[in-house]
Formats: sequence, C-alpha cells, structure tokens
Amino acid sequence: MTNAVELDEYDRKILRALQENGDYSMADLGNLIGLSHTPCWRRLKRLEAEGIIRGKVTLLDADMLNLGVTVHVYVNLKTHEQPALDEFEAALSDTPEIVECYAMSGDRDYLLRVVVESVAAYEQLLRHSLMRLPHIANISSSFALRQVKYTTRLPL
Repeated sequence: MTNAVELDEYDRKILRALQENGDYSMADLGNLIGLSHTPCWRRLKRLEAEGIIRGKVTLLDADMLNLGVTVHVYVNLKTHEQPALDEFEAALSDTPEIVECYAMSGDRDYLLRVVVESVAAYEQLLRHSLMRLPHIANISSSFALRQVKYTTRLPL
C-alpha cells in the first residue's frame, strides 16, 4: 500500500473534472476550477508525476461492441503458497476477456470480472482458458443480469 498524497481543493477539483472528462483543454480546465493556465498545468503535471493520475483512457460501450455479457468468476486455488499465487496471477494477463481480478478474503481466493459476447462464448472461455489456469481447484460463475451502477470515478 502506498502513502496517500496531500491534496488541496484545487487538486481535488482538477481530479474531479478529469474523471468527468479527460479531454479538457488546459484553458478550459483552468477556467472550470478557477486557475489560470500555467498554475493549472503545473498542478496537473505534479499529479501525474506523483502517480495520482495513472493514465488517460477512452471508455467504450460494451453493448455496442457486442460484449454485453458480464460474468463474475470466483476462483479457489489448490494451494496458497506464494509461487502458486504468482503463477496464477501472471497467467491472467494472457486472457483479455478477464478485465478485472481481485485477491479476496473469505472463502474465495479470487474474483474475476469477465466480459464476453454471449453465454456460449463464456462456456468456450471457461473450457479452453479459465479451467486451464494454473493451480485451479474450482471455479464458480455468476452472470450479471443487468448493470445497475457503473462508474470509474473515485469519490473525491
């Protein structure tokens, strides 16, 4: 866990604005938060250098790309020895349909969020990729019926 960075209200305004729209020009961002171009630019560069801003992305509509099936996959491993955990986690990068992975507390070792085009596509992924991940003891899947809330915004 990294140490939190001290942010003032201008920093928070910048971060809130960029979470809403990453395409603001520096002039528009400065006007929006109440700073001129140069101080706004300096703050933005500091937030990037400190790693608070990790990158900029474009959010895509999964349904419009025929990727409307979200599956939450619960995984238990055969062993919890560090080399097995490392090998399992490294193997996930080879499966683009796995868009998120969390190491969990409780009775499940990992939670994966998988995005695919159909139930049949998930079955193929399960048979040909997920069940072949190293050190798998068992897998349990739950299909999302609909998305009630989704955001990439952090509560600042």
